[in-house]
Amino acid sequence: QLRLVESGGGLAQPGGSLRLSCAASGFNLDDYAVAWFRQVPGKKREGVICISRSGAYTNYAGPAEGRFTISRGNAEKLVYLEMNNLKPEDTGLYICGAGGCPQSGPIAPMEDYWGQGTQVTVSA
Repeated sequence: QLRLVESGGGLAQPGGSLRLSCAASGFNLDDYAVAWFRQVPGKKREGVICISRSGAYTNYAGPAEGRFTISRGNAEKLVYLEMNNLKPEDTGLYICGAGGCPQSGPIAPMEDYWGQGTQVTVSA
């Protein structure tokens, strides 16, 4: 089965940090651009940040600037999302997708493969 598996979510205090990971099962993640999305019950899935296949560039939504960093591993073939200075508004299900990352503009949820997501909750 071709799928992605996320890990690293949990409960964090405002101002805290979390590191999420995305790994591929059944295919080579190195062959795809990877994007992270956030979904809240009752709301549509929103693009947060993404990285190109080669890792040459990244793209991100406004709220992620200066706080979130996406990176590709080397031999581990993993994609990471480092989340710093977390805010309650960051709460949601974080889902990774493989397939596309526009160099600029909105990150649309039009990926080829998806994970089930990992829950991030930011609360005092």
